[in-house]
Amino acid sequence: MIDLFLQDAGFATNPYNLSIYTSYQERATFISHANTAKLAMQHGDKNLALICGTIAADEKRHETAYSRIAKKVFELDPDGMMIEFANIMKINIRMPGNLMHDGHDFRLFQHFSNVAIRNGVYTAQDYIHILEHLVKIWNVEELIGLSSEGQAAQDYVCGLPQKLRTIEERVQTMAEKAPAVPFSWIYQREV
Repeated sequence: MIDLFLQDAGFATNPYNLSIYTSYQERATFISHANTAKLAMQHGDKNLALICGTIAADEKRHETAYSRIAKKVFELDPDGMMIEFANIMKINIRMPGNLMHDGHDFRLFQHFSNVAIRNGVYTAQDYIHILEHLVKIWNVEELIGLSSEGQAAQDYVCGLPQKLRTIEERVQTMAEKAPAVPFSWIYQREV
C-alpha cells in the first residue's frame, strides 16, 4: 500500500521528495506507535505495548536512515532540496493510512485521526514538532547561497511551525467534539 501511495503522491520517482517524505512519515509512525505502546501499558495490555514498542523501534531506525539520506542531499544540492521541502510542506504530509478503507466508512481515516488526536497518539503538536526537528537536523535555517526561490522556500518552511500553531488548538477542539463512531475492526464498537 505504501508503494502505491508514494507513486500516487509523485514521490516514488523523485529522490528529494522521497527522502523528505519518508523522514517525516517514519518519525510520525515512530511517535504514534510509541504513544500507543504507552497507552497499552497504562491500560494493562503488556502484549500490545510490546508489539507497538517493537514497531516504534523499527520506525525510529527507518527515520534515522531516511533523514541521513535527506541531510546528505541537502549538503549536495541545498537549493533544490530546500525548494522540494517547501513544496512537500505546501501540499501537507499525508500518511499512507489516509487510504485505509473498511468497505463501509468512507471517512474512516478522519474518524481514526480524531480518536488518535483525542487520545494523544498523534496530534497536530506532534506534526509541528516533527517539522521543527527536521529543520534543525538538516540545518535548514543556516543554509546560505540559495537562489531567490530557495530563500523563499527556506522562509516558508522556517515560518511554517508558527503558522501551524495558530490552527493547532482548532484541530484539537474539532477532534474532541467529533462524535464517537463505530469501527469495523473492533466489532462496531464506538470510539
